[in-house]
Amino acid sequence: MLVIGDEILSGRTQDRNVAALAKWLNVQGIRLSEVRIVADDIEAIAEAANAVRAKSDYLFTTGGIGPTHDDITVDAIAHALGVDVVIHPDARAMLEGYYESRGGLTEARLRMARVPDGAELIVNKMSGAPGIRHGNIFIMAGIPGIAAQMMESLTGELEGGAPVLSETIGCWTAESEVADILGAVEAKHEACQIGSYPFFREGRVGANFVVRSTASDLICKCLAELIETLEEAGMDVVKGGI
Repeated sequence: MLVIGDEILSGRTQDRNVAALAKWLNVQGIRLSEVRIVADDIEAIAEAANAVRAKSDYLFTTGGIGPTHDDITVDAIAHALGVDVVIHPDARAMLEGYYESRGGLTEARLRMARVPDGAELIVNKMSGAPGIRHGNIFIMAGIPGIAAQMMESLTGELEGGAPVLSETIGCWTAESEVADILGAVEAKHEACQIGSYPFFREGRVGANFVVRSTASDLICKCLAELIETLEEAGMDVVKGGI
């Protein structure tokens, strides 16, 4: 995933799309493996896009497809692909219909119909301006509500595997006290991963442990052994996490 925009890097805007995309992809049986935040610079975006798409099944971008001069994601992806930027006729028709009662389709608004040549559209029911799909690249809005609409339009359209399932437990303990236990239990359950997430609350340290797998029965076996081992070590285990 490429999160695009100077406003993200400056701290002016806080990104919410990473978590939303990761959760949505998980339901599709797809794992989000990398996220990069890239400035509004055509060369930088193109370089990042080419690097990431070369090693990934899918590349998603958010941000930079609006009507202003600094919305350059389409130009950057076209540059990365070595194709021209064109006005998509269906995108133009969508925008004409949406803005018919909102002042008409201006030159600025027409920018939102621009796509890398050869692209398809991702339906956006909220604002009329579509997202863009070019092969395994998905160019989506930066506004979280609109990005969510585009994800919904893509639901069931991508090839994925089984969704990743998870169960959580927690303990009031420093994770360093149980690091060996976590590693040993995970090693015995190769189809499962155990993540440790420490926190500090109520004046004391604790950690939640998340067991992940694509098979619920394997999670149950791994979780049962983890709980048993932690309790044997004198830990009070909170099912569901703290």
